[in-house]
Amino acid sequence: MSDSNQPRQADSGTAERHFVEAGSPADVCVVIVTYQSNDDIDAIIDDLRLEARDLRLRIVVADNNSPDGTLERVRTHPDVIAVDTGGNLGYAGGINVATEFAEPCETLLILNPDLRLEPGAVGEMLATLRADQRIGAVLPKIFRPDHTVYPSIRFEPSLSGLLGDAVFGSAIWLGRPTALSEFDYRAHSYDDAHDVDWATGAAVLIRSSVAREVGPWNESFFLYSEEIDYFRRIRDSGHLIRYQPRSAVVHTLGGSGTSPVLADLLAVNRVRYLELHHGRLYSAAGRASVALSEALRSYDRDHRRRLGIVLRRQRWAQLPTADIPKSAESIAVDRDRGTVIVPAYNESAVIERTLMPLSRAAVDGVIELIVVCNGCTDDTAARARKIPGAQVIELTTGSKTLALNAGDELATSWPRVYLDADIEITQRAVLDILDRLRRGDILAARPEFRYGTDDAGPIVRSYYRARSRMPVHRDALWWAGVYALTEEGHARFGRFPDVTGDDKFVDTQFAPDEKTVVSTDPSIWTTPTNTRGLIKVLGRHQRGNAELAEHNPESARPTGRTTALAVLASVRGPRTAVDALAYLVVATLSRYKAGRGETTWERDDTSRRRR
Repeated sequence: MSDSNQPRQADSGTAERHFVEAGSPADVCVVIVTYQSNDDIDAIIDDLRLEARDLRLRIVVADNNSPDGTLERVRTHPDVIAVDTGGNLGYAGGINVATEFAEPCETLLILNPDLRLEPGAVGEMLATLRADQRIGAVLPKIFRPDHTVYPSIRFEPSLSGLLGDAVFGSAIWLGRPTALSEFDYRAHSYDDAHDVDWATGAAVLIRSSVAREVGPWNESFFLYSEEIDYFRRIRDSGHLIRYQPRSAVVHTLGGSGTSPVLADLLAVNRVRYLELHHGRLYSAAGRASVALSEALRSYDRDHRRRLGIVLRRQRWAQLPTADIPKSAESIAVDRDRGTVIVPAYNESAVIERTLMPLSRAAVDGVIELIVVCNGCTDDTAARARKIPGAQVIELTTGSKTLALNAGDELATSWPRVYLDADIEITQRAVLDILDRLRRGDILAARPEFRYGTDDAGPIVRSYYRARSRMPVHRDALWWAGVYALTEEGHARFGRFPDVTGDDKFVDTQFAPDEKTVVSTDPSIWTTPTNTRGLIKVLGRHQRGNAELAEHNPESARPTGRTTALAVLASVRGPRTAVDALAYLVVATLSRYKAGRGETTWERDDTSRRRR
């Protein structure tokens, strides 16, 4: 093998080896999906030029909105078809876009951009495919950068394999049964050509007729498990998947790697795959095995978080998903469903994150999206104006209630959602809230919500765990960062009064049977990361409670002793007792500081960060 860390030496005449243009017959159409692949793409294109000595190759690169200039780099190769997907569609979505430019071709070769091809790799795969019409796809041997064989061959996911990997991980011992792992760790399996269930999708040659028969890759898997699903469909079509070690590639890992969030997605997609292809009991057992794997490694913080995500399905909606191009996002639903009003004060770091999920609905006329920048000294307004469909107005005074009233004056439709600018929310959640209010039997609503404590310290996490267990916080309109009103409900008070806690004020206007929590995607309120930030937030709420009591003494809720009793009632064991103690200490400290005048309206900025 050649040294994978150095480019293959091109022989004379390489520059003249052009790729087949669009519309001309090709032996192989190479599909490469890129994302931040600027450092890798030239090398793999150069390798493919050497493969083009004896083959007619067409190259299609689909770029998933890379911010590092990948697409511009690809366009320096005039005979490569460069496709801008318009967003980050994930691996499957990128492949599907690229294959629209593939025909006419005999085969499709899917390659990761951070691969290097050993001489003749493409030709060996093509020869294998041509030798047996039963073969639908061919997979090469994959080497790591240190030239060791990467265990790329996998078995179809099974309960025994999931359980074995949960207990033993990647540990290998003599005679470990193949049924106890999804990975084929046997050295001899990588020496000879044979049929397999599937293998990593970094490199795979597919017969074009089979690709047409099987259909597009499943885009519900944004990343990970899409190749398991695709290979299964190839096998179900009656075709074989052949591993061919005479064809070799090196995975340089230049654009690969993982992060805690992507590892979360990998774990959840293992469960999603089982649920797609198996019954309820089988899928539940598989999910338990995935959870067991994380539980056995829960000494690590990332595994503890991942365990919570696997067990709590409502958190799956927050995992990475496709950023669909605006031209393909049209909503085929009734128009004029209501208005979303977003007051914003110096929210440059998060405003685009909040608004972008609602952009398509605004563009299509499903909602009005009104952003009221009040007293901003940063570029919040400029960033908000970049969001298609958003109406932006600017006020010179930094007042949230003034912004809410200004938004009401501009809005033309009901019901209305009032959304804090630092809240993460989905389009589905907003439409579900509006549709619930449009039924006419209630006056106010909010979605389910959760506290975003992923980056918070242990005391902050404990505080919010305890808070989440208190019924008054689960059922009230406040603390979700979003609530919605019908026209009749809004008429209860007319204009928003000058109070800090507008959500708590609104909550006091309605009896329990006049408001509801809608079961939909939860809004996410990102908490402070440390105790100091938490004290700032609670100080502001103390001020809001005092203002509310002045505005309407009858509606003021008891706090001190009643709150203490409520949090103590939530204790169910040692951990909940620790959480309750943290809650009481922090709450007492915040009240003490508020009583001494040591807290101000100053907000916590640790929760405001670009993602």
